[in-house]
Amino acid sequence: MFGNWHISVGVGGPRGVLGLFSVGDPFLSIGRWLRGGTRRVRGSWWPILQTAVAASAAWYLAALILGHEQPFVAPIATVIALGATAGRTGRRAVEWFVGVAFGLAVADLLMFALGTGPAQIGAVVAIAMAIAIFSGAGPLLVTEAGVTAALVITLDPSTAGPSPDRFMDALVGCCVALAVHSLLPVDSKTMVQQAARPIFADLTTALKEASGALAAGDPDKAEKALWRAREIDARVAGFREALDAGYDTARLSLSRRGALKRLAPYAEAAHSLDLAVRNTRVLARATVGMVRKGEPAPGLLSDAVLDLARAVEDLAGYLEEPGQKLEASERLASRFALKAAGEATVVLEERNDLSTSVLVGQVRSTAVDLLRASGMHLDEASGELDGAVRDASERQARSRG
Repeated sequence: MFGNWHISVGVGGPRGVLGLFSVGDPFLSIGRWLRGGTRRVRGSWWPILQTAVAASAAWYLAALILGHEQPFVAPIATVIALGATAGRTGRRAVEWFVGVAFGLAVADLLMFALGTGPAQIGAVVAIAMAIAIFSGAGPLLVTEAGVTAALVITLDPSTAGPSPDRFMDALVGCCVALAVHSLLPVDSKTMVQQAARPIFADLTTALKEASGALAAGDPDKAEKALWRAREIDARVAGFREALDAGYDTARLSLSRRGALKRLAPYAEAAHSLDLAVRNTRVLARATVGMVRKGEPAPGLLSDAVLDLARAVEDLAGYLEEPGQKLEASERLASRFALKAAGEATVVLEERNDLSTSVLVGQVRSTAVDLLRASGMHLDEASGELDGAVRDASERQARSRG
């Protein structure tokens, strides 16, 4: 993640560049990938422009203030520092800053001692990373120490001895980044929303595909639902990182302090949303098992999974506009989740084999997760769930009578 945007390139499925031709019509896959890339760039124009302007300003200021003819380290430090402060937690941002300074210092000293050349490049990078690891640095600092050392020795292979010039350039670059981050910070809520939307979209699609697979007895659709559910885990990790970064940005910037209140619903829903994703993955796996047996699934079970998808859609809408003055039990997300749990439980009155019981259990578990994510306490969710099951049983009894 960088600012309020992130780039992920997978290698095992159609979402990545190397997986473009792995599923369905390759031209349709390319079209989806191009449209997705366009949307991501359109939604990320501000951090791109912010970083480009800051990098240019860093070069200009380093040349103007310090009198350096080629202050190449300044824009490099700005890009690294701006990305760290805008898209990472404070501790990780500090690791980037320290990594830049550490790499510069080690590279200067080693170039003076070893000279320059292909062998020296490898030696400088290896020694810089080894010293960083020895000192107990985290993986970000270790990587940045190696990258900075390589840049210094290849772009400016001076052997005149250690010089503070590059360190001063890096300091100017970091100061420019901090100034831009403080005066023109990214919108924390937008950053978190952009990280959350793909989770809700994929979760909804996976549940709809599972519902369709149960209704049609389609093994291919069930496998597709399982594949999609497995892909969501990486998005959840990105969402949690965006949420942490959003809080850091809001705390550090006075102009974004008001975003703390708007981030609260996402923070409260994060754990339950993670559980819903995990339970959906198990639900999709259970769907594959049931469909492969060739036995028709009860219609209510397919309907219940579809209602879970509707609950996810409404939960996404509520989190983006949490100002609605509704109790948790009155929200559409909660009503759909309760309806799904009731429908699924009624199925057990007619069919209680192992595969059906597992699937019903996952529908109920996912429903509880969505109820919790919508703002219900566990005790309230359990009570509402029991009531929904009674109502569904009564409706089923009346329909039989």
